[in-house]
Amino acid sequence: MDTADAPPWRLLLEYATPHRWALLGGALLGLVTGATGLALPLVAKTLIENLGRDESIAGPLVLMSSLVLLNAVIGALGGYLLRRTAESVVLGARRRLTSYLLRLRISAMDRSEPGDLMARVTSDTTLLREVTTDALVGLGTGGLTLVATLVMMGWTDPVLLGVTFGVIALAGAVLGTIVPRINKATKRAQESVGLMGAALERVLGSLRTVKASGAELREEEAVHRAAEDSWRQSVRAAKWEAIAGNTAGLAIQVAFLTVLAVGGARVATGAISVGTLVAFLLYVFYLMNPIQQVVSAVMQYQTGSAAVVRIQEAQRLPGEPATGPVPLPGPDEPPLSLAFDRVHFRYDDEAPPVHHGVTFEVPARGMTAFVGPSGAGKTTVFSLIERFYDPTAGRIEVDGRPVGDWELSRLRAAIGYVEQDAPVLSGTLRDNLLLGNPSASEDDIRQVIRTTRLSALVERLPDGLGTLVGHRGTKLSGGERQRVAIARALLRRPRLLMLDEATSQLDAVNEAALRDTVAEVARTTTVLVVAHRLSTVTLADRIVVMDAGRVRAVGTHQELVGADALYAELATTQFLTGESADDSPPEEESAPTALG
Repeated sequence: MDTADAPPWRLLLEYATPHRWALLGGALLGLVTGATGLALPLVAKTLIENLGRDESIAGPLVLMSSLVLLNAVIGALGGYLLRRTAESVVLGARRRLTSYLLRLRISAMDRSEPGDLMARVTSDTTLLREVTTDALVGLGTGGLTLVATLVMMGWTDPVLLGVTFGVIALAGAVLGTIVPRINKATKRAQESVGLMGAALERVLGSLRTVKASGAELREEEAVHRAAEDSWRQSVRAAKWEAIAGNTAGLAIQVAFLTVLAVGGARVATGAISVGTLVAFLLYVFYLMNPIQQVVSAVMQYQTGSAAVVRIQEAQRLPGEPATGPVPLPGPDEPPLSLAFDRVHFRYDDEAPPVHHGVTFEVPARGMTAFVGPSGAGKTTVFSLIERFYDPTAGRIEVDGRPVGDWELSRLRAAIGYVEQDAPVLSGTLRDNLLLGNPSASEDDIRQVIRTTRLSALVERLPDGLGTLVGHRGTKLSGGERQRVAIARALLRRPRLLMLDEATSQLDAVNEAALRDTVAEVARTTTVLVVAHRLSTVTLADRIVVMDAGRVRAVGTHQELVGADALYAELATTQFLTGESADDSPPEEESAPTALG
C-alpha cells in the first residue's frame, strides 16, 4: 500500500517504528509501575488481616512504603523516556514533511496556501507528541494493566467483579457514541488552524500593500474570523473530551459505591472478610488509572489521526524526485543551446492556454532577448526551461537533449535564474549571495560584488556582508535587491543565464554598468533576457518577439524594426529611445493568473 493512501493508524506506526525500542522500554517501565500498583491492595489486605489477628504490621508497612517509592521512581523514569521519544517522533515527522514540501512542484504550490502548509508542519506534527505516548503506548500499557487489574479483582471476589464490570460496560457504551464526535471536531479545529495561518500569512506577506490600502481593519477581521472558527471547533472538541473523561470518572465512582453496598452486605453475611472488601475497593480506585489511560488513548488517537490525515494530504501533493546535491558547472564547461518546438502550455485544465505552439532556437553562447506585451508568455518560457512546469504538448531541448531527460538537479545546477521580482531571503547579505553556491571563495564573492556594483552597499552596511537584510530584503531598495539576485546567479557560474526584467529597478548608471556585464557574460555563456528597455534589447544577438502565446518573429533589432509591426510599435512606444520611460517594475508574469 502506498504511504499516501495508508490509514492513519498505519502512518502513526510508521512514524513510531524508528523509535520502537525506546517506546518498548517506556511501555515496560509503565507495566512495572502498574505491577507495583497492583501489589499494593494485596499488601493492604495482609496489613488489615494482621491487625485483626493482633500480629506485627511492620513488614507490610515497609513493603507498602517500598512499593510506593518504587512506583514513583519507575513512573518518573518511564514518563521521561516516553516524552523524549515522543519529541523524537515529532522531529522525524517535521523533517520528513519539510523535506517533501521543499520538493513540491510549483504547480502544487500555486494551488496551496503557504500558511496552511506551515500549520501542517508546526501544529499538526505537534499533535503526534501526545498520540505517540497516549495512543500507542497508553493503549498498550493501559489495556494490559486494565486486564491485569480485572483478573486480580476476579481472583479477590468474582461477584464484586461482575458488579464492577456491569457499570464499566455501561460507561463504555456511552463513550462509544462520544468518540466519533471528538474525531470530527478535532479535524475541523485543525483545518481552522490551517485557514488562520493562511489568512495571517496573506496579510503579513503583503503588509505594506495592506497598510497603503487602509485595509488593516478588514484584514484583521478576516484573521479574527478564522481564529474564532478555530476556537469554536476546539471548544467543541474540548466539550466532548470533557464529557468522555468525566464519564470514565463517574463510572469509577458509581462502581465504588455499588461495590461498597454489595460488598458491605457480603461482609455482613460472612461471604468475604473486611480485608477482602478493602482490597477490592483499592482495586476499584486503582482501576481508574488504566481506564483513563485507555480513554485518553482513544481520544488522542482521534486527535492524532486528524493531524495525520492533514499531513497525509500534504504528502499527496505532486512533488519532484528527491536527488542529492550535484556540483555546479566548472569553468571549462560549454554553454547550453536551447530549442522550443511547437510548445503548448496551460497552468491547469481550467485556465486558458498560455503558449500556442511556441517555436524558436537559441544557439550556445550569446544573448537572446524576449520582448512582447505583458501576458505574451515570456516569463513562462523561463519557467518551462527550469521545469517548474511541464509543457502540455511539444518538445523542449536543452543542449540537444529533451528537457525531461535531464536529471532535474543537474539541469538547474547549470542554470542561473534571476526572477522578475528578484526575491531576497531573510538572513544576511552573505547568506543571500551564497544561496546558489555555498562553497564560493572570498575572491569570487569580492569579484561578483564589484561586477554588480554592490561595493558601495557593502561598505555602507553596518556589518558589511554580515548585515541582516530583513524579511524578503525589506532593508534593501528594489535596485539593490536586483543586483543581489544577479550576483547570486553569477556566483553559480551558469552555463545558461536567464534574466527576467533583472534591471527594471536600477538607475541609469547601474543599469548601464550591469548591461555591459551581461554583454560580457554572453561572450562565454548563453544568456536569455526578458526586457522592456531598448538599450538592453539592442545588445542582443537575436530577439524573439512574442504576442498572445506565440512567436511572431525572430531577428536582430535592425531586421525586426522593418519586418514586424508589433516590434516596431514597441520600439517607438514602450522602449522609446535609450531608456524606458517607465522605470517601475513590470507587471509580474510568473503567477498563473498572469498567464505568461
